[in-house]
Amino acid sequence: MRRFATAAAKAGETRLRIRRLEFKLITDLLDASRPILRRGPAVAALLAGFWLYPPLGAFAGPAFGDQAEWAQRYDADPRLAITRSNTPVLSPQTLAATEQAIEIYQQIVAKGGWEPVNATRVLKLGVSGPTVIALRKRLAASGDLDVSVGAAPIFDSFVEAGVKHFQARHGLLQTGIVSKETFDALNIPADFRLHQLEINLVRLRSYSGNLGERFVMANIPAMAVETVENGVVATHHAAGVGKIDRQSPVMMTKAIDINFNPYWTVPASIIRKDLIPRMQKNPDYLTEHKIRIFNKDNQEVQPSEIDWNTLDATNYRYRQDPGGDINSLGVVRININNPYGVYMHDTPEKGVFGDDVRFVSSGCIRVQNVRDYVTWLLKDTPGWDREHIDEAIRSGQRIDAKIATPVPVYWVYITAWGTPEGVVQFREDIYQRDGFGPVATNAASAPLPQAIQPDAQRPVSAVSTKTLEPLSDDDQQ
Repeated sequence: MRRFATAAAKAGETRLRIRRLEFKLITDLLDASRPILRRGPAVAALLAGFWLYPPLGAFAGPAFGDQAEWAQRYDADPRLAITRSNTPVLSPQTLAATEQAIEIYQQIVAKGGWEPVNATRVLKLGVSGPTVIALRKRLAASGDLDVSVGAAPIFDSFVEAGVKHFQARHGLLQTGIVSKETFDALNIPADFRLHQLEINLVRLRSYSGNLGERFVMANIPAMAVETVENGVVATHHAAGVGKIDRQSPVMMTKAIDINFNPYWTVPASIIRKDLIPRMQKNPDYLTEHKIRIFNKDNQEVQPSEIDWNTLDATNYRYRQDPGGDINSLGVVRININNPYGVYMHDTPEKGVFGDDVRFVSSGCIRVQNVRDYVTWLLKDTPGWDREHIDEAIRSGQRIDAKIATPVPVYWVYITAWGTPEGVVQFREDIYQRDGFGPVATNAASAPLPQAIQPDAQRPVSAVSTKTLEPLSDDDQQ
């Protein structure tokens, strides 16, 4: 018992020494921050930056009140929070806001723009150094950080909030961490951003007419779809759009009908460049992916009847069965009139919608939360409420629904715009249509844009082993 009592006493002395050490550290920290005490919130920001790790001992003791720990992230300026705008991108309000944004960026450029931030290392909460000072200045120059929070060389919670604000304006995941993608966006010069706004003002003006009381806008560089009704955005959807060499076309069209549990007919280009090599490696590939083979008389043929070491396989038709877990189109296809053989659809690979970059298709547009989108499209079509839509999908059977009044659909290319809330949005000029050369650090090696090609002529890239990507769309049945 005496041994345990001695051990307990020593443990108590150790805790006391740790608590005294912690108190001294806090005192020294406050002394060091005394010159900026008059800045108010900047002190909290400084502490949040310095205190990166949990304390050596508990701070729940009576000497520190109810403070549980000092690894606390203080609230940043609420003005930096970006809420999703309900104002359509294609609207008079956005047009006016973009004109105002141009005036703001003209002033920024007139003052010399902003200096680049050296991408020497990833910047995140708690790091310090001259690069953080440069980051603060860069964020302040574009209005993403209030200059009143100080210029300390510490990445604190205010800087983190500023980074998130910047990321939200540029279509990046709001991590608050400055890594490659954020560095690239930060280091695009102010005069390029001004030019983007001017170019896109012209584009927005071309949509200033009557677009309809109900319409759909798919903004390709923003990888986003929004439905609009009576001048207000009804639903927002993340989207997967065309790759650089298989671009989604800019067009005005209409949504006419919807296929639930659609089939997918494999185009000839994929048969030659993808199916034959896969079958040579794995004779069960078609069976595993529920792809059936039909001859010219529409009779089903077994894979074992075909010589996969020749081009004989190109003489058959290949059709993938419906099934949201494996069919390349997911459970829904939305048909739109156009000469490009493209359309909008679901996908079995929902994880793509969580990526920063979603230029993943061969021209079609994949829509997140596609059931909400289809429900909105069929809103005025009798017999097609959400319950019946879900029932049709659950059936697993191919079912078609004709939209009572075709809905206008606009696929647009808008890389910069202002919002009535005062936020200026930018997106990467992925197809390089804004009229200037590469500016981001990784843009020098980007492929040159290509005109949209008929699907049968498009080159075929590597295809996921899980699903066959719908590279061609005009062969659908």
